[in-house]
Amino acid sequence: MLPANMISVHDIHFHYPNSEFRLAVPEFAVSPGEKIAVVGPSGSGKTTLLNLLAGILTPGQGKVRIGEVAVSDLGDAGRRDFRISNIGFVFQDFELLDYLSILDNILHPYRITGALKLSTEVRQRAIDLAEKMGIAGYLKKHPDELSQGEKQRAAICRALLPQPELILADEATGNLDPVNKTRILDLLFESVDVHNATLVAVTHDHELLPRFDRVIDFKEFQVGAGSKGVGAGEPEQGVRNKEPVAKSSKLQATDSKLQATDSKLQATDSKLQATDSKLQTPSSSLPAGEAL
Repeated sequence: MLPANMISVHDIHFHYPNSEFRLAVPEFAVSPGEKIAVVGPSGSGKTTLLNLLAGILTPGQGKVRIGEVAVSDLGDAGRRDFRISNIGFVFQDFELLDYLSILDNILHPYRITGALKLSTEVRQRAIDLAEKMGIAGYLKKHPDELSQGEKQRAAICRALLPQPELILADEATGNLDPVNKTRILDLLFESVDVHNATLVAVTHDHELLPRFDRVIDFKEFQVGAGSKGVGAGEPEQGVRNKEPVAKSSKLQATDSKLQATDSKLQATDSKLQATDSKLQTPSSSLPAGEAL
């Protein structure tokens, strides 16, 4: 039985340390299967909202619930495992690891948690996604060998691979030409329909808005009289469409854990390279449940 809401936000407040930025969202709800576009000026807090929904950030007060899970009540490890298993996040700056091939970047969620199990079927699904995205010929290359648009498509493949219940996309089509923009949106919508998932997409591309079920304008959220809106005062990075990078102490601790995990992954490079020839033959028999 599906929950009444896939996303339920109640009275959340958030601010970055040493910043005047304040985010306040009284109520925000998204039904299962909805495709929601979020619009608003740069710096208004759209990316911050996605990070709160994903559990990358936690509110100072209030509740964030995804399905039946109160994500804001989980600890660091719990939020991370829940995010990797249930949420596909398309980051604005891709978050690809330079020392991994594109295929291994797509498979990366399966290598950093025991909540997902890497198998032959998963590997083949990654190859199939890359084919649909038009990047199958780049699977053995590294991120620095790809264009911005190709990196974006690889990041979308990684987000869709676990077949998540919720897809959060931060400017997923921002680096794409018109043809690939349509292709990517079609694939996102197809994934939502096939898996009865929910999509929340931040976008500045108003041409895409008619394709969504609902459009949320951040101006609808008002903190109070005279407020600039939900993200009033959010600092700018000086980079197009970027939002704040200030991190809380919890996030810094999480980053340290991720760096430690990445060091482990680097130690497995020889093993990954040894499997490259097997990956070229979809029928290769790899141990089910393989995971690092």
